[in-house]
Parts: sequence; structure tokens; C-alpha cells
Amino acid sequence: MRSSKLFSLTSFIAVTLIMSIFLVAGCGVTNSGTQNTAPGESKVVNLYTDRHYDTDRQLYDLFEKETGIKVNMVEGKSDELIERLAREGLDTEADLLITADAGRLHRAKEQGLLQAVTSAVLEKNIPENLRDPENYWFGLTKRARVIVYAKDRANPDEISSYADLTDPKLKGKILVRTSSHVYNQSLLASFIVLEGEEKARAWAAGIVKNMARPPQGNDRDQVKAIAAGIGDIAIMNSYYLGQMLNSSDPEEIKAAQQVGIIFPDQKGNGTHINVSGIGLTKYAKNKENAIKFMEFLSSEKAQKVFADANYEYPVNPAVEPSDLLKSWGDFKSQNIKLSRLGELNSRAVKIFDEVGWQ
Repeated sequence: MRSSKLFSLTSFIAVTLIMSIFLVAGCGVTNSGTQNTAPGESKVVNLYTDRHYDTDRQLYDLFEKETGIKVNMVEGKSDELIERLAREGLDTEADLLITADAGRLHRAKEQGLLQAVTSAVLEKNIPENLRDPENYWFGLTKRARVIVYAKDRANPDEISSYADLTDPKLKGKILVRTSSHVYNQSLLASFIVLEGEEKARAWAAGIVKNMARPPQGNDRDQVKAIAAGIGDIAIMNSYYLGQMLNSSDPEEIKAAQQVGIIFPDQKGNGTHINVSGIGLTKYAKNKENAIKFMEFLSSEKAQKVFADANYEYPVNPAVEPSDLLKSWGDFKSQNIKLSRLGELNSRAVKIFDEVGWQ
């Protein structure tokens, strides 16, 4: 009997010791007595991004150096990344989504792919109109949708607004990409916000009448078409012109040097702006790290890199634009919440279809 009791006591002690070992290991206590972070929140953040710039990779490396948190990046086209997030659902590895245009960011929110973020840092660094009203997404960089013109063929004194592009005297001279691209959809949505649906429809119809060719190519291709004499005036995002002027391709530089830039509607509603932005995914598994990364990208240090190296306007008001952008002059931008562009996207698409903008 005594032997049996002794065996039971010995077994109890052994089990207790084993459980203690597992409990200590579970708490993440090392030999030095310090506590590790929880698994999955240790040293990584996973990013889906449609941005493919060396500038961004430099910032990711800087963040890793400062925090020890490694940025794992999956690059792809915006719409494909949003579809992938939806398809993966709870199983996604992505903690963050970076994509261009408030319209796409709104779509990701509406599809339930993002979650709201509470951060005093982000709210301080990013103006209210450049983020979602419920903080589901935040702008990181800003770009203006401007008018460019052939210096040797077009008179900039006759073009001060988007509406001027519909003047019949410009028939056969306007170049622009297709209506299927979100940049143009958001531009038209901004007109719906500011002037109403009928005026927005009249503008789109007027552009169709004045097109130099069926819509095609990207924004850079419109500048190249001006240089080739296909048309005289184009609509494009400002940062593409900055990139072309500083390109490693001599032909891009030559084409960009042949155009001037106009910030439309300076006496009216202002120039249309949009953002490249970031959102925390609904099923982020490294939430704390992800928010740190978001805050880092909104900081003055990171915003200056975006501005100087990629010719985008900083969203952080404390950071000045690059010297090139300053040389183009200050401009008044549309005074609207960018979230409205996503809300009105479907109406803009419908108008494009109605007026025959391919």
C-alpha cells in the first residue's frame, strides 16, 4: 500500500513538473527572463500591394531596420489583389492592402475585406478628407489628375478647366485612357459630387465628341501620343509626368519635355485629386505590426521619400512636395471627401456607358 502511495505521489510530482515546463514555454519566457511576443505577431507583416516602385522597397527595408519587423510583399494588379483577398477569406495571410485610388479602397471596404483602425498617429498625419470616414483605409500618397498639352500646338490660355476640353474647337484633339479604368471613373464621380449627374454626363459626352482616337493605353501613352502628333491635349495623373521626366528611357524624357501642365479649375472647384492608400485586412493575423507599419508610412520621414523619389504629393501636411512638383506651382484641389468617389463609382460607370466612352 505504501509503495502504491509513493508511486502516486511520484507520478503527481512528475506531471506537475511537466505541466510547469509547458506553461513557462507557453508564456514565452527565455533564459534571460524576457518575454517574447505572441506567435504570429513577432517579426513579420504581410502586404498585398499594387505599387511596384523601388521607393517603396526602400521604405520597407527602413521599417524593418528600425523595428525588426520583416515586410513580406506580394505584388499584383489592384483588382486581382482585391479578388484574391475575397477568395482567401479567413485563410488569407495578408495583413495589409495597398492599392491606388479611393474607388478601389472603398470597394474593398464594401466587400468586407478591411477593418477599422484606431490610431491617433494616423488621424494626426492624414487629413480627414484623405481617409475613410470610419478609418477603414488611409491615403498614403496624393496625385492630381491634370491636363497636359503640346507646347508647340495648343494654347494653354484657352484651357483653364476640365469643361474647356469639351469645346467643339478641340474636336479631334483630346487623348485619354478608357472609361474602364478607375482613374477616370473617380474623376467623373467627383463631377457628380460637385456639379450633379446631368453636368457630369454632358462633360463625358463632350469629351467623347472631341477624342483624337478611341481611348487606349495608360497615362504615359497619352503623352507619347501627343509627342507623335496624334492629339494635342491629354488627361493624366501628375506623378506619371514626373516619372517620365526623370525616366531612364530617353524617349520618355523627350516625349514628356514636349508637354506643358495645367492644374484645371483653379477659379472654380479645383483640380481633382486621388490617393494611393492602405487598409488593414479584416482577417489580419499581425494586426499590431500592421498598424505600426501604417503609422510609419504616414510619418514625415516616409512621406518625404514618397514625395522626393516618386513625384507624388505627400498626404502628411508637415511634408513639402519635391522640387519638381514645386516648380509646377501650388494648386487648389477639389474640396470633397474621397470616400464619395467610391460611393458614386457605379453611377460614373453607368454614365460612361450611356455616352459611349469606351
